[in-house]
Amino acid sequence: MRYSPHEYQKYAINFIKEHPIAAILLDMGMGKTSIVLAAINALMFDSFEVSKVLIIAPLRVAKHTWSAEIQKWDQLKGLRYSIAVGTAAERMKALQADADIYIINRENVPWLIEKSGQPFDYDMVVIDELSSFKNWQAKRFKALMKVRPKVKRIVGLTGTPSSNGLMDLFAEYKVLDMGERLGRFISQYRVEYFVPDQVNGPIVYSYRLRPGADKRIYDRISDITISMKGTDHLKMPELINSEYMVYLDEDERARYEDMKNDLVLQLPGGEITAANAAALSGKLTQMANGAVYSDTGGIELIHDRKLDALDDIIEAANGKSLLVAYWFKHDLQRITERLDELGVNYGKLDSDASIEDWNAGRLEVGLIHPASAGHGLNLQSGGNTIVWFGMIWSLELYQQTVARLWRQGQESGTVVVQHILTAGTVDERIMKVLSLKGNTQARLIDAVKAEVSAYGGK
Repeated sequence: MRYSPHEYQKYAINFIKEHPIAAILLDMGMGKTSIVLAAINALMFDSFEVSKVLIIAPLRVAKHTWSAEIQKWDQLKGLRYSIAVGTAAERMKALQADADIYIINRENVPWLIEKSGQPFDYDMVVIDELSSFKNWQAKRFKALMKVRPKVKRIVGLTGTPSSNGLMDLFAEYKVLDMGERLGRFISQYRVEYFVPDQVNGPIVYSYRLRPGADKRIYDRISDITISMKGTDHLKMPELINSEYMVYLDEDERARYEDMKNDLVLQLPGGEITAANAAALSGKLTQMANGAVYSDTGGIELIHDRKLDALDDIIEAANGKSLLVAYWFKHDLQRITERLDELGVNYGKLDSDASIEDWNAGRLEVGLIHPASAGHGLNLQSGGNTIVWFGMIWSLELYQQTVARLWRQGQESGTVVVQHILTAGTVDERIMKVLSLKGNTQARLIDAVKAEVSAYGGK
């Protein structure tokens, strides 16, 4: 198939070619992979500026997505690639292969740089999902910073650069420009753009932006950043969000409130405690879903309200395929038990075969875990409805999971995202927080949005 890029893709390709440091912030489904590969192809074989490229990506994306994209387009088939995943021996063999592009999963970056013994002689590095380098204390970040001065060209890709606020941008941009724009030290960045928000004596739990700091941050990074929304440039299907509210009875509500108010809930199977707010949030989220892990590792059932709601949704779908997102293992266990009772043909989308079954329409229900299948998978051929059995706090994983269906290539005119929420629980707060974080994200996207009309005339 011949690659015929959209105008916005041409603009992005040209931007990468002209900028040795580039942050490409594109919405999900806008073809970031093909954009970068087209730029690499031009830099390698037209201008001869690049000879060896390292691509760092999430594991599944490293294993499948980049190679599939190279094989898909006629113009890119000359790019030789080697995928360095698997055992240490398999990774070593891949690194020693004769190739133009070497692809490695992000977890193995410290191994590559500090333990493999291979020279780090890549003149271009691509970070697929730049947001995975937002932690300046992480091993992968520290390892990559050791060799960053050796790299002539670097590209960071993501659709969600600041899913948890603009503090995330410090590490992401430092790995790109070595601290030139937002500073070399996190303390410097905090003092310049933030003030303490929630504190307990000398301990600062959170920060908030100084007045006007967001614009100053955007101005600092704008010269190496392009950002576009899919809805601006693609004919995207309509996205419909809906909420299916379920309600606890008095006994179930009392159990939930006991945990919320006292942090300790006595159940027949053992004592469940929540040592801090994060643990409490996890416990409450589990309970909202219908079950909770006890301190002894057992599972205490609280209610079946969400399972009953899922029954209703499956029945209303009338054979139409549904993608169901779950988070906790006991959610998966209870969902599969209920699907077995209903005689529903389902599959957990955790292998190439199961993904093929989903896209071929052979599954009535596809079960997906956002953390393991959120990035890079094309699932739009299998259906247009996703059901969130349980809510998650991560905006990035939430958006990426929805984008498995709401993306270019979705043949349906609409994509439906249905959230099963337990009324009066943490579910409702999570929905609100995700919405607010989405607004923060949109501000960043809008602030550095590329004027595509600048490319190729007006």
